[in-house]
Formats: sequence, C-alpha cells, structure tokens
Amino acid sequence: MNIPINKNAPVWSMNQIEINSPQDTVWGILTDIKNWQNWQKKVTETVVLGTIEEGARFNWKAGGLSFKSKIHTAKPKSMFGWTGKTIGANAIHNWTFEEKGNKTIVTVEESLEGVFPKLFRGYFQRNLDSGVLDNLKELKVAAEIKSK
Repeated sequence: MNIPINKNAPVWSMNQIEINSPQDTVWGILTDIKNWQNWQKKVTETVVLGTIEEGARFNWKAGGLSFKSKIHTAKPKSMFGWTGKTIGANAIHNWTFEEKGNKTIVTVEESLEGVFPKLFRGYFQRNLDSGVLDNLKELKVAAEIKSK
C-alpha cells in the first residue's frame, strides 16, 4: 500500500472474508465507485472526479455524512486504498485481494484519526468494526450474485 493504515490511531479495524467469486469480479465491484450505492446500504451518493487511478478524487455520502476522498493505491486485482476526510475525522482505508482458486480472500483495514475519534473512541471503534464487517458482507453478496 502506498499509505498504510495508522495502527497508532485512536481507532482502527481490520477484517477478512472469503468470496465465492473470481478476483476480477470482486475488484470490479469495489473499484466501480460511482455504483457503490447499488450494493452498500449506507452509501447514498458518489461523485468520481476523473478515472479510477492513483491520485483520483471522489466525494461520497454515507450514513448521513459527506466524505472527500483520494485514491492512494490502485494495483489491479491486488490492492485498492484511499484516504478520506469528514467533519472531525480523517481515515485511511485499504483493501487487499488474494486469489484462492475461483474464490477471493478480501482483507480490509481502516484507521480513523481526528478530534471525534479521539474524544469518542469507544463509539467510533464499535461503528468502525461493524462497518468494516458490513462492507465485506455486502461486497460478498454483490460479487456472488454477479458471478451466478
């Protein structure tokens, strides 16, 4: 990853899932940012400024918050990551993909820093842990439906 998560941040989380879909299917769904709201229940809007590549910026809304993000890593079918900012918090979000036969092992890591994660650490930690797991489950469902 061009920017690793900060494991010294007040809040960080990591989880992994096995998806019964080929790596290119999973990669294609995750990196199609303009269609995130089709498979992520909390995402309500996405605007991509340019093409999906390192340095590209995108804005999105999820859970009632607006985020400004920038892709820092885009290694096809292998690694995808971005940084993001919202009111009182900054995030680093990284995904890795590993092919296992006709399946894909997806690992996601995210760290949160800023005044709100520092002040309300427990709340942000619970939300991040459940959000990371929800994203993985939603990606699994979307990829497995597409692979049928």
